[in-house]
Amino acid sequence: MRSPHAWGIAVRKPSGEIVTHSETLERPSDQHKWMGWPVVRGVMTLGHAMTLGFRALKFSANAVLEEISANDPKNAAATPGKKMEITGWMATVNIVFSVAFFIFMYKYLPLLATTELKRVNPVFGQQFVFNLVDGLIRIAMFLLFVWGVSLWKDIRRVYEYHGAEHKTVFAFENGDPLETATVQKYTTYHPRCGTSFLMTVMIISMIVYMFIPVSTFWARFAERIILLPVIAGVSYEIIRFAAKHRGSLFALMTAPGLWLQRITTQPPDDREVECAIIALNAAMALEKQHGGE
Repeated sequence: MRSPHAWGIAVRKPSGEIVTHSETLERPSDQHKWMGWPVVRGVMTLGHAMTLGFRALKFSANAVLEEISANDPKNAAATPGKKMEITGWMATVNIVFSVAFFIFMYKYLPLLATTELKRVNPVFGQQFVFNLVDGLIRIAMFLLFVWGVSLWKDIRRVYEYHGAEHKTVFAFENGDPLETATVQKYTTYHPRCGTSFLMTVMIISMIVYMFIPVSTFWARFAERIILLPVIAGVSYEIIRFAAKHRGSLFALMTAPGLWLQRITTQPPDDREVECAIIALNAAMALEKQHGGE
């Protein structure tokens, strides 16, 4: 959980014990005013969120590995005094692989498939049709991936924690006490969700590409990489506006992201909600200590 100037994480170990970690944060816009400009702030927020996400994953994994290491006599005998953990270089490899996978899966493959369709029928070579089909293939692959991994038991549990996060944030935003029974009353669908952001990026990118007159495969591939930060920043502003103006046209544009949360968020149990509450309380405690509301 993240507040404007702090973040907190709560992890339940296999034994049932909950361990927490929290730190203060400096918002980029507080250090450099230009990082708070519209569109730019979206790119900064995305980069910050990715960094915190990998730090949270590392803490979570290490919390479990520490318990496994402590309860494994063979490991303790083989490496006395040394615990199992995710190292910095492991996290770096993970980031590089994730970015490469994203570019290959959602930039290269849809573009390649649409280019092949253009060879089958010239109508697919028209600027509007080409980018429309390319975007629809990208969205279809994304939806298939999200649904496919949801069939795994472990990923479904991640989606339940995702639902717990949304419920807890809703309760907090409405000023309700952060108690399990109260939090459970709320929906798991939240307009500022990261899933909504990804879907909005795909829709906006499809529209933007239609107005850029490039025709070769590698020129189109390059534009998809170069314009990604700009599209991410614009998508952030649209979601930000739509969250405040639910009846606007932009709110309709973000609606598919809310529909997608029917897959990426699942009803959590009370133990999962408890973790979400503890994480938010940890972040807010630091927020108050440093002058936040």
